[in-house]
Amino acid sequence: MDSIRRPRPEDAPAIHELLAAADTAVLGHADWTLDDVKADLADPGFDLDRDGVLRADPDGRLIAWAWACAKGRSDLVEVDVTVRPGREDVAGPLWGTVLDRARELGRERGHDAVTVDVGIHRADEGKRALAERHGLAPATSFHRLRIDHEGPLDPPAAPPGVTLHGGESEQARREAHMLHQAAFSQHFGFAKVDYDTWYARREAHRATDWSQLTVARLDGRPAATVIGNDQFLPDEGCGYVALLAVHPEFRGRGLGRFLLRHAFAADAARGRKGTILHVDSNNTTPALDLYLSAGMRTVMVIDVWRARL
Repeated sequence: MDSIRRPRPEDAPAIHELLAAADTAVLGHADWTLDDVKADLADPGFDLDRDGVLRADPDGRLIAWAWACAKGRSDLVEVDVTVRPGREDVAGPLWGTVLDRARELGRERGHDAVTVDVGIHRADEGKRALAERHGLAPATSFHRLRIDHEGPLDPPAAPPGVTLHGGESEQARREAHMLHQAAFSQHFGFAKVDYDTWYARREAHRATDWSQLTVARLDGRPAATVIGNDQFLPDEGCGYVALLAVHPEFRGRGLGRFLLRHAFAADAARGRKGTILHVDSNNTTPALDLYLSAGMRTVMVIDVWRARL
């Protein structure tokens, strides 16, 4: 008989193996690294005793991993259910489990209803069907973009009045947090978080390298930021732009394109094969057009399915 239990940090390798098996069945390759799994389990907003569920067969091999995680104090909750190929029979009940937990998370935060999101690879027809069966519908699409680097790139010239500042200082990190909150406040799935939570989540991920954070100040005022990390280094050999944000007051001055080129040059200087980023195709700013015009190409599409519970 299968067993059900809560996850522990030491389960990360087994969860990673399960995720890799599920991804390979759909994509032909794994789309998670072990460090990604460890970071999710260590996320300060994730309660190991209440938010996640593991299901194992009688031999102890994981056959399912399901979870719900609230985004700060907002009414947004992210969920996911992953099952081992061939054990699709357990998926339906686990969807019910995580959606029930999502409702609990909403009530605990004082909300009468919650908005639930799940990211699904466009190629995963089975998961899309299950999401629809449980009342979710497509809400937006995130494109994974990539550009390849053949060798060193000349860093772009800074616009007049712009100075660059690295993330080794707390001041720069706090400015990056402020810019993130201001630039993304109207974006899909955004939930406001304080600096300490923002910082702790990044510190929990081994891919974080504060030297890859850059704040652009215009005439001494923080105007834009780019944050890179090593998330795609182990499996793709690429740098990753985890965040590119321009304060609304300073948009239309070329700062986004400048910092994107800056990130490309920095990744090339580190010997990275390329640079990867994700962008919402329905972004409130024309970010997708910017990235495509800079030479990036779409390599994967992940649809976000949403329901109001």
